[in-house]
Amino acid sequence: MSTIRCSALLFDLDGVLIDSTPAVSRVWGRWAVAHGFDPDRVVKMAHGRPSRTTIHDLMPNADVQKEDREVERMEIEDLDGVVVLPGARKLLESLSADRWAIATSATRGLAEVRLRAAGLPIPKTMITSSDVKIGKPDPEPYLKAAATLNYAASDCVVVEDVPAGIRAGKASGARVIALLTTAGHGELENAGADWIVRSCADIVGTVDQAGLLLTLCG
Repeated sequence: MSTIRCSALLFDLDGVLIDSTPAVSRVWGRWAVAHGFDPDRVVKMAHGRPSRTTIHDLMPNADVQKEDREVERMEIEDLDGVVVLPGARKLLESLSADRWAIATSATRGLAEVRLRAAGLPIPKTMITSSDVKIGKPDPEPYLKAAATLNYAASDCVVVEDVPAGIRAGKASGARVIALLTTAGHGELENAGADWIVRSCADIVGTVDQAGLLLTLCG
């Protein structure tokens, strides 16, 4: 059991608070087949990064904005199987609005649709791919999320599930709790995670006069 003092929690969305894996796999699988790519490879590439980054890496000469809009449209329409992950609702309910934020590689429209589908609140502070110039693994999303809450990133703890997100959190100066919801223990450890637990169900948050006290039970 570990205890952590911090000012705020900065959450990734997909794979941390909600499970959208079936929808992501279906959408990116269809997109990959339509463009002649291996679906398994594309789905793996798409996890934890802005869709426009994946599209640009695979099709550098394409109209990336057009393709990105099409992927977003498909993802917004496909919400089957989008559910809240274990412990996420309870953890969020234990935090005050000024002590947590979401920093996601999804667009704002997609993030809001998925949060509603999973029955989770839309936070006061949410940084999406629509709000940054460079997505994860660049630290900009987490730096911006921390600054919007009026905290230094080094005083925050990031909760992530994939290597790209972990690297973004570490590069921002934050400490990182990694969840075993998407990637394996070795991948998370190699990316620099400070702690590794199964899910948000293993994180207990308490707000007091000093800020946040986190207890890791995994």
